[in-house]
Amino acid sequence: MSIDYKGKVAIVTGAGNGLGKSHAIALAARGAKVVVNDLGGSVDGSGGSISAAQEVVNHINAAGGEAIVNGANVTKEDEVAAMVKETMDKWGRVDILVNNAGILRDKTFHKMTLADFRTVIDVHLVGTAICTHAVWPIMREQTYGRIVCTSSPSGLHGIFGQANYGAAKAGMIGFMNALHLEGAKYGIKINLLSPSAKTRMTLDIGIPEPILDQMTPEAITAAMLFLVSEDAPSRAIVSCAAGGYARGYVVETDGIYLPPDDQTPEEIAARWDEISSTDNVHYYENSSGPSMNFMNKAKDFADKN
Repeated sequence: MSIDYKGKVAIVTGAGNGLGKSHAIALAARGAKVVVNDLGGSVDGSGGSISAAQEVVNHINAAGGEAIVNGANVTKEDEVAAMVKETMDKWGRVDILVNNAGILRDKTFHKMTLADFRTVIDVHLVGTAICTHAVWPIMREQTYGRIVCTSSPSGLHGIFGQANYGAAKAGMIGFMNALHLEGAKYGIKINLLSPSAKTRMTLDIGIPEPILDQMTPEAITAAMLFLVSEDAPSRAIVSCAAGGYARGYVVETDGIYLPPDDQTPEEIAARWDEISSTDNVHYYENSSGPSMNFMNKAKDFADKN
């Protein structure tokens, strides 16, 4: 079955370079009309120019696709609103949003300023929320929408020197979980990419060149294209790099029940290995899952005693 986006309109943020550029070109090649958004700043977010994004638009249009450029700063609500209005005025709908814009301000936490912490959170997490909030009413009205947020192994597993970046990327998991539930009856699906690829944001982190050369943006784009397709899942975390693809989950161990007299730190310490055992883990569809697990354990204990 071939996947295409004919008749669909997509907004891709941070699309002047790297992953966003690859995403925008691939969506257009498969029939989508694309807004190529990029503020055009450096890796740390300073400066700005739409020249890179315009080059992507020129490439798409020269290849027979349809694209427009937009330089909105994803942290500015008025600029994002204007971008969405321009899209609606031109094409009348927004079917796909790929939240890809991002910056890096890496430092160990004790050397990091809180200004750098806030700035990275603002671009990655708040910027994702601002863009999503701007298209959400449109997607609800259409009863159709596909949203991809760009998380990271830093958010899922941690990377030294990226407390700000990792916090932003981990925050997207909670964001996705809530919107998955809120969007379900309106035909809106939301997913996360957790990519590693050769881009200007990864050139200085010490990955050997032979490995880095395999980590193409196009390999990540293949997963993105699936996650914004009509038959996409929702609430999926797709970890991907160099042609490898896996699904990430937030899970809990089965855990234990302690009766009231045993609910002490000493008893928790004594049974920590049992609490931590991964022999039996659970994936929950919503936040009531863990509570029900523990309530059932309490009921089983009461029934036996």
